[in-house]
Amino acid sequence: MKKIRRGFIHPSAAFTLNRRLIRFCAPLDKRPEIGDAVYGTIVRVGQHSSLENRFGRIHMIHDGTKAVFVFGNRYAPDFYEGVIPERMESEVDLLARSGVVGLVKTKNSRMKDPTRARIHGYVCDAKGRVVNTREHPLLLPRGRTRREPRARMILVCGTAMNSGKSLAASACCWALTTARQRVRASKITGTASLQDILHMNDAGASPYADFTYLGYPSTYLLPQEEVLGIFDKLDLKYANNPKNFWVVELADGINQRETAMLLASPTVRGRIHRLVFCANDAFGAIGGLRMLKEKFGLAPDALSGVCSSSPLHARELRDFTAIPIFNSAQADLRQLAEILLAPGECPPANNETNDNYD
Repeated sequence: MKKIRRGFIHPSAAFTLNRRLIRFCAPLDKRPEIGDAVYGTIVRVGQHSSLENRFGRIHMIHDGTKAVFVFGNRYAPDFYEGVIPERMESEVDLLARSGVVGLVKTKNSRMKDPTRARIHGYVCDAKGRVVNTREHPLLLPRGRTRREPRARMILVCGTAMNSGKSLAASACCWALTTARQRVRASKITGTASLQDILHMNDAGASPYADFTYLGYPSTYLLPQEEVLGIFDKLDLKYANNPKNFWVVELADGINQRETAMLLASPTVRGRIHRLVFCANDAFGAIGGLRMLKEKFGLAPDALSGVCSSSPLHARELRDFTAIPIFNSAQADLRQLAEILLAPGECPPANNETNDNYD
């Protein structure tokens, strides 16, 4: 084993790992598993030219940049589909700027070839054990009692990645906060990226967490019981108080594997207080509405996303449905609060806020 010296980037995919765990590097003959941490050097800068560290800071990277990386799978139609290799490779692809690595299986033709990293070995602790993020969760909800009734869940989903879900979720957090409501926020599925949940925190949600807090660098290709387990653990941790709101974002589109698993779950559907559906364009929203109804028996309470920024897309949607549309890029907070809250909970007309809420 070789000692890992200072000067490496500690990425957000390894968010749960204490610096004291990152002690040594060993080239072990071991099949990579999701969550295994490895130490490596950037040897080619491709699509991703930066790394997000565990505090959310974005580092520019160069040939020779040293970092800890974490094995994981990624589903990203606008970027890559990447998977964990079946055996340790001398070089791997950077699947996300959070430090998730694997091998690219398919690539969006608009993207550059992936950034490559040479792997020196597994990250090992002081006792020589391979460090895995799943063995070091920050949240340990075991032993907590599930209370009924529960916090009201605002669920945000959409047609695909980059359809505007994160912006809509942040708008929901801000609208509820300005209406003097207490808001918690979570992202259940996707690939490690602190930016999404930090934006919800900026919009007033606190506390906040995603699957990385439970030690998962990504959720693509997880068994169904683990996907539902992530939801249950975050629900138990953040939604025990019926006076609160819990804003939840699901990554990618409603046809994507893990998102579909969650929407098909009676437990998840039964937790929905309000459903916000996002789309890139009007036609996508129309198709999504039909899919939600036919496949999952769901009807959104509001439509948003990229299409909501276009008056023409909104006009096409209004010809098809009476479901309210809110522009998450320039949110009308009172309109959104009226959608999310019961009539008696709506804020006063002047939208004055109380800075002393708990």
